[in-house]
Amino acid sequence: MKVADVMNKGVQTTGPDGLVHDAAQKMNKYSIGSLVVVSGGKLAGIITERDILKRLASTDGDMRKTKVNEVMTKNVVMIEPDADLEEAIDAMNEYKIKKLPVVSQGKLIGIITASDVCTAQPKMIAALADLMAVPGKQKPMAG
Repeated sequence: MKVADVMNKGVQTTGPDGLVHDAAQKMNKYSIGSLVVVSGGKLAGIITERDILKRLASTDGDMRKTKVNEVMTKNVVMIEPDADLEEAIDAMNEYKIKKLPVVSQGKLIGIITASDVCTAQPKMIAALADLMAVPGKQKPMAG
């Protein structure tokens, strides 16, 4: 199974100069834990609930005055849509992250999350079960 088979294409984004308060409101509106930060059509970072808690709440920062680029993660781990799902899982484990923006030819085309992977796993197991199922009776082996 490929990343493209599992990823969400409707990625919610924000700009780096937006306010953290507005980003948090958007996350709440869509019940999501992150926004991909895009600037000039290119991926500039990602802001997550954890970024807000870790970088803003711990410093008593004001969400209504702090810009997204002050708390976002700038070195974003990304993945290509044609990568195997296992590669995405390995990247999430290696970097201890739950969200991977999906990029093709430098352009953001989706996002894959740990939840997406969990949802895909039963489909993978069912596909394997279908492959292993033997239709009808097995023929005796010639001996």
